[in-house]
This record gives sequence, structure tokens and C-alpha cells, in this order.
Amino acid sequence: PRATKMNAAKTCLPPNNIPTIMWTCDSCTLENETLVTACTVCGAERLVMEGVEENMTGANTSRRAEKRKAGQLSDSSDSRDTVDGSESPKKRAVRSCRGKAPTFDGSSVPNLIALAKSWDGKQNPTGWLMSEKLDGMRALWDGQGDLWSRAGHKVIAPDWFKKDLPQGMVLDGELFMGRGAFQDLMRVCRRHVPDHEAWKQVIFVVFDAPLIGGGLKARLQAARESGFNNSDSLPFARLHPQTVCRGPDHVRKVLAEVQAEGGEGLMLRKAGAAHQSGRTSDLLKVKTQDEDEALVTGHQKGSGKHSEVLGALVCINRQGKAFKIGTGFTDAVRARPPPEGSVVTFKYMELTQDGIPRHPSFFRIRPDVNRSEFDPSLSFFEFER
Repeated sequence: PRATKMNAAKTCLPPNNIPTIMWTCDSCTLENETLVTACTVCGAERLVMEGVEENMTGANTSRRAEKRKAGQLSDSSDSRDTVDGSESPKKRAVRSCRGKAPTFDGSSVPNLIALAKSWDGKQNPTGWLMSEKLDGMRALWDGQGDLWSRAGHKVIAPDWFKKDLPQGMVLDGELFMGRGAFQDLMRVCRRHVPDHEAWKQVIFVVFDAPLIGGGLKARLQAARESGFNNSDSLPFARLHPQTVCRGPDHVRKVLAEVQAEGGEGLMLRKAGAAHQSGRTSDLLKVKTQDEDEALVTGHQKGSGKHSEVLGALVCINRQGKAFKIGTGFTDAVRARPPPEGSVVTFKYMELTQDGIPRHPSFFRIRPDVNRSEFDPSLSFFEFER
């Protein structure tokens, strides 16, 4: 028997503290024995048992579902080991999540964060939702009392800053202090003991609720109903304003206006698309000059007036392409360059046919990006806070 491939909304919320996954059928592509997923909160693989069999086709599948409900079929009897004798994904999923209350930690964050691709200027974004690209720090509210950075580090925010954020709803957004204030923001957010006065200048700007089903409009509506209708109840958080895009010329017009006022760029979100983690074509960033992140793998000594300081950073991008960044440094950065293993943002004109950035220029250090994005062999938490 074959089972249906499932798409859609995952929830892992109170009050019962049991991970629950809601599914809607799409197309028949996956074998029954491989229907596993990952708990979006505890991060462990979890077998979807309840409610899946009703969506399966084939008499044998229906009989197994009926036997399980009648108590005649145990989980273990339906979780065969693989041919080579190793534990099957199904059995491992059941063992790893059974009886475990969902706990949110940093390793869960990449499973929930959607990352943007660049708009090529050719794709027609009519009907998409458009907003300003904020120069802030990506943050995830776990619905349980904590904020997390994109790199999976807990953000030590004051209790008063978080106390009115909605319980039981995961929210994706940015901590923001204003245009051009990224470095000031990072100094505030990376402190192990919060500076209460400084945090009064920070606002949590929300642009998604990743565990809510449906398109972005539905997810934002759910966030709005959770408490964002009343600005007085959430003085340090707000929903990010969205405008329906009327086409490429509309994008260019608004981009010019935003950048003239000191803004960084725009974000385009496909209004009806379900949430998808990782790099996705449903989320596009729009800027006049491309940006990307790179992992620093070495330092090259300078020459001439820079003979005693940094000349260039030796880096790799997410595709494993090695290149050097030799411009854009202040004297202070040349004297104390980003260490090996750190992540930096750089600007560039375009990519060569080999995928190498042309004319890369250093922009800033990115302590909020984890280096495991560039080298999966590195431990998730190996990047020092």
C-alpha cells in the first residue's frame, strides 16, 4: 500500500504539551513505512500515527489502522527494522519522542526559520506581500517564554519585554532599534545580563507565525488575533506592515523610496504559500546591491600601508566556494579582524559562472548566524556566543 504525501500545518502547542501534527493530503508519493517527520519543538523525529491512516489508500493500510485502534497491533509490530538490521526510521521516531514533553531549544530554530532568496528583477511578484527589509536581528518567540536568535542562542531579554507576548504561539520576526542601528542592537541583544534601559529602545517586529496553517495572510491574522490588535497590550512588539505588490515597477518605486530614507531594502512574500523552512523561493529580498554571508577560514596579511594588519579575509560561502574579501574594512577591523570560524556579511556585484562573488566588500560581522550553516560537520552550538 502507498500513503499520501502530506503538506501543511504543524503545531506543537499547549495545553496538553503533547506534540501534535496536523496534515492535509497532497499526492500519493511516499511508502507507508517512511511516514516520519520531525517534532518542530523538541527536534526529535516523530511518527505521525493519529489521523494519518484515514488519509491513506489501500485495504491493507486500512486494516492495520483498524487493528491499531482496536489495540491488536502495537507500535513495534508496525515498525520493522531495515534490511541491514539497523533500526527503522519509524521505530526510531516512536522511541525518540514517546512520553517526551516538548521542550524548545536552539536546535529547533532552523526547522522554523524561512530564509530569503534574491529577487532577480524578472519574476513578477504581483499579488505578493511587500514590506521593508529591516536592519535588525532575526528572532523567534517560542510561545513558552523565550526569544531565540537565528543561530539558536537564547536571547536574554528582560521579563517585562516578553511577558505580554502570546503564549502557545511561535512567532518569527526581528528585534529592531531603527535604521542603521544594527551594531547597537547586537550589543544590547548579546549581553548575558540585560541592560533594561537599552532594551526600552528595542521592538520585536513580527512577520510570520510559522506553525499556523495556510498562507501568510492567514498566519498573520492568527498572530493579530493573539494580541496584536491592541498596541497598548504589546508596547514592545508589533506586526510588520505589509503592502500588496502591484508588479515589478511597484517594487522598484518603493525600493527607491525606502533606500532614500536610509532603509536597507524590501522583502517579498508569496501571500498564499504555506510556511517553508530554509531557503525558499516564496520569500525574496530586494536590494540594489547583493549581500550574502561567508565563513572566515583564514587571514591574509596586507601589504604597503597595511603590511602589519589584515589584508584580506579568506572565506567560503554556503556552496563551498572559496574567495577573498579585501575591501570594505575600517582601520579598527583591519587591526582586529573577525576570527577564523566567524561569519561575516559582504556585498558584491554579481556571481561568476563558477559561483564566485565578484568584487566582494566587507560589510559587518554576523554573530547571529551559526557557522554550521556553512559546514554541517560543525556542532550546532560550537559557535561561541
